[in-house]
Amino acid sequence: MTTETGEGADTAEDTEEGVLTVDELAARAGVTVRTVRFYSTKGLLPPPVIGPRRVGRYGRGHLARLALIEELQRQGMTLAAIERYLRQLPPDLSPRDLALQRAVVASWAPDAVETVTREELEPRAGRPLDEAAVERLTAMGLVERDGDGFRVDPGLLRLGAELLDVPLSQESILAARNVLIEHARAAAHELSGLFRDAVAERDPQAVKSLSAHMQPLVVQALLTTFQRSLRDELREWLKEG
Repeated sequence: MTTETGEGADTAEDTEEGVLTVDELAARAGVTVRTVRFYSTKGLLPPPVIGPRRVGRYGRGHLARLALIEELQRQGMTLAAIERYLRQLPPDLSPRDLALQRAVVASWAPDAVETVTREELEPRAGRPLDEAAVERLTAMGLVERDGDGFRVDPGLLRLGAELLDVPLSQESILAARNVLIEHARAAAHELSGLFRDAVAERDPQAVKSLSAHMQPLVVQALLTTFQRSLRDELREWLKEG
C-alpha cells in the first residue's frame, strides 16, 4: 500500500505517462475529486506524477485501481477491508491486471447487470466511446441496448473496453469469446456436479453456504490457471517463431 508521499509501483509512469489531472481522473472514473483525494489520503491510491507547475498527473493505473475500489465498495466491503485486500495484491499489477481483479470481484455479485444512460456509459467503461466503439461493444455482447439506455455488467465492461485497442479483427475477438464461453460452461457444469455430489446429503442451507464460499475461490482459480496456461502457450509459440 502506498501513500501520497511514498513510492508506488503502480504510478502513472509505470502504466502510461501522467495524462490526467485530478478533475479528469474523477470524471473518467465517475467519482468526485473529493473521493479521489480521500482515497489518496487513505493510501488506497498511489501518488500522482508531479508535472510542471507542481500539478499532479494520473494515468491508467490510477483509473483501474479506482474502478477496483469502487467495485469492492459495491460488494459491501469497508475501507479497512479494501485496504487489506489491496495490500495483498502484487505491487506491480498493470492496469489490465487490475481490471481482471475487478472482473473477479464483480463476479461475486449474484446479478451485476446495470442499466445506464449513454452519458453514464463512458465513465463505466473508463474511456471515451464513439458510436463505432459502442457498436463494437454491442456486437461482442458487452453492451446491450435497452430503449434509450444500455444494459451492462460493470465488472466486464471496463475489461472489454480494453479489447477496443487490441489489434485483432472483430471476427477473431468474437471467435475467442465463443471458445471461452464454451469451455467456461463445460467447467461450470463439471464443477457443479462435483459440488452437488459433495453435499448430496446436506440441507439446502449448507448448499447455499458452499456456493457463497466457493464461487470467488473458483473464479480466482480459473483466472489464475488460465493466465498461466496462456502465458505458457505464448512462450511456446514465440519459441517456434
